[in-house]
Amino acid sequence: MTTTITLYTSEPPHKMDRITAAFTKLNPEIEVEVFRAPTGELKSKIEAEALAGKIKADVLLAADAPTFERYKQQGRLLKYRPADARLLHRDLVDPDGFYVATRIIPTVICYNTNAGVLAPRSWKALAEARFFNRIAIASPRISAASAHNTTVWYETPRLGRQWLEALSANQPRVAYSNSWVGELVAAGLCEVGIVTDHVARELVARGASIGISYPSEGSPFVTQPVAIVGTTQVADAAKLFVNFLLSQEGQQIAAEQHYLPVRPDVQPLTGFPGIKLLPPYSRPHTAIRIDRKEHALAS
Repeated sequence: MTTTITLYTSEPPHKMDRITAAFTKLNPEIEVEVFRAPTGELKSKIEAEALAGKIKADVLLAADAPTFERYKQQGRLLKYRPADARLLHRDLVDPDGFYVATRIIPTVICYNTNAGVLAPRSWKALAEARFFNRIAIASPRISAASAHNTTVWYETPRLGRQWLEALSANQPRVAYSNSWVGELVAAGLCEVGIVTDHVARELVARGASIGISYPSEGSPFVTQPVAIVGTTQVADAAKLFVNFLLSQEGQQIAAEQHYLPVRPDVQPLTGFPGIKLLPPYSRPHTAIRIDRKEHALAS
């Protein structure tokens, strides 16, 4: 007898297809039905379903921890901490056991290497007049990563409101998603993009004329948490899916899809530099880094 779990996710379809195929190969008795949309649209769908009386998803895999924290406070998630969560940095695991990170996704600066632009090495540089009308950024109304980044930049002492206003004054082109930002820069329609690292790295792997800059102040990042919805009727199957995402095989797929895996025993693809990360929550901005040899978070 086949059990069906419904997954709501912001993950691109081609990436999600590989994950679900690998999962069902190990668990042929479980079928995964996927509803995919940007995190902002997922949240709207979940709110509408909650008002109607029942959230239809069994598992939620989306961009940002604050969304999951809100759902936890609203009592919408099932408490479950997979065994492999013990391997993760404490900042990647909900201390109450309701959700856990599945990837580390920094936001970086990409630029078209054929445009003759001097590669910006910091967020501050993007406020300079030379970048007027030359930057692309994902809409914070649609992209949870973009919305999250805005909060982190606002809270970062070296940036803050003044820098955000200066960036806005440069009239960046607002795109639908991070993927669209990457394509705009690759096509030369915008010379510089503020984009998630995996999008830029995928373009480089495709041979696009893209350079990547890891800003000196550090990169905001999201962790694409996963959680089980509290109203699920197939909790055992949902737990198996969560377990798979954190397994060595699941994390190896994440690495091959240009994400940074959360397990310290799974390495990212070659060519990833050490990088300072800006903490994803409202907390003191202590130095957090990903080292190229031991890529897991280190305080």
